[in-house]
Amino acid sequence: MPASEPSWWYGRGASWQAILLSPAAALFAAIASRRISKARPYRSRLPVICVGNFTAGGSGKTPLAILVGKLVADAGREPWFLSRGYGGKLQGPVRVVAARHSASDVGDEPLLLARTFSTVVARERCAGAKAIEKMAPDDAVIIMDDGLQNPTLHKDLTIAAVDRSRGFGNGRVIPAGPLRAPLSVQAPLVQLIVLTGKRSNPESAILERIRLLTSAPIISSETKAEAGAIRFRGRKVLAFAGIANPERFFAMLGELGADVAEKRTFADHHQFTDAEARQLLETSERIGATLVTTEKDLARLSGEAGHCADLKRRSQALAIEMAIEGDGLEVLRSSVLQATAR
Repeated sequence: MPASEPSWWYGRGASWQAILLSPAAALFAAIASRRISKARPYRSRLPVICVGNFTAGGSGKTPLAILVGKLVADAGREPWFLSRGYGGKLQGPVRVVAARHSASDVGDEPLLLARTFSTVVARERCAGAKAIEKMAPDDAVIIMDDGLQNPTLHKDLTIAAVDRSRGFGNGRVIPAGPLRAPLSVQAPLVQLIVLTGKRSNPESAILERIRLLTSAPIISSETKAEAGAIRFRGRKVLAFAGIANPERFFAMLGELGADVAEKRTFADHHQFTDAEARQLLETSERIGATLVTTEKDLARLSGEAGHCADLKRRSQALAIEMAIEGDGLEVLRSSVLQATAR
């Protein structure tokens, strides 16, 4: 089971935990930096767009990847998602079939992606790209969900999602902080940065730091609930989530006007046990509340049996979408078109 991220990753100043883990972080940073600098990436015959992030944990990259897929489709090309399949047992390459695969097979995010466009999971990204080359038509475009730090596959466009409320945390590399590699190594890999999360959160510190490392355009987005979420207004709900940033999910329910009677938080990509599912079901019955969760959590319950199957049947998902308007949308569209031109 994936562990929850440490709260001190996003605290101010240097915590004693971060200082204690600094030697391990330095080693991790050196390995990641060397791997990126020494790589000889495979160049696919199909255009490759990567949607990733600088840090571990949630930043809104999956809704952004879906938006990029829609822009690719609007341009008359066929989007094919490529995912590592985190949390799934299949090594791949394998094409995701929602009716056959569960989250324990391919991971939760690929199941969400497969609802919109063709999706392949592969631990080895090159192998995944080669598999898509064989399966997809000549006008296909590969969209990597995550993989910014993976140097084995050449990208024609790399987009980084950065959460306004979390930024780069304490600025340290895993395990002393949330960065997947030194920011000075990652930033030059990116051609476009998309700020996600609430616009009310201050972003000056993020902009100041990133501007020292790259001249890539920075645009703003907003993650919002889909129109159908209005049904939660005034309803008493038991909200549960196993994602990297559950507070954003809980806050969105509150903003919709839901009466959030109880909140249950689990680790990112958490696989629910039968006992946990039973407890959630019993609590919702006892307090008379509707069970509400995220789309990823609901996908993770697919294909399960026992109380987990009942939990999926009785839970509703808060569906979200990413919106980019005005000049920002044109910058994103132009970047996508330029990347797919070859």
